[in-house]
Amino acid sequence: MVVCTCGKPAVVKTSWTNRNPGRRFFGCPTIGSNCPFLGWLDPPMCPRSVDIIPGLLRRINAFRGVVEELEEQRSKYKKYIIIICNGGG
Repeated sequence: MVVCTCGKPAVVKTSWTNRNPGRRFFGCPTIGSNCPFLGWLDPPMCPRSVDIIPGLLRRINAFRGVVEELEEQRSKYKKYIIIICNGGG
């Protein structure tokens, strides 16, 4: 078990910074703590990964937004079809 400098069991967190995207580390379990403890669980990423991954994550998030919008439109059109097929409208 990894213990932080506060004496509490450390928790595994994930970094989403541009320098360490998706890299797991041990950190203090107290939210908002000023505890400086940090211990890397994953090895450092190669420079190419550090260059590529943040852009890929941005694209994934953009696509998720598009998918959400399309699902909302699909739901709306599905309701219209049900109304039309039931003779309403």
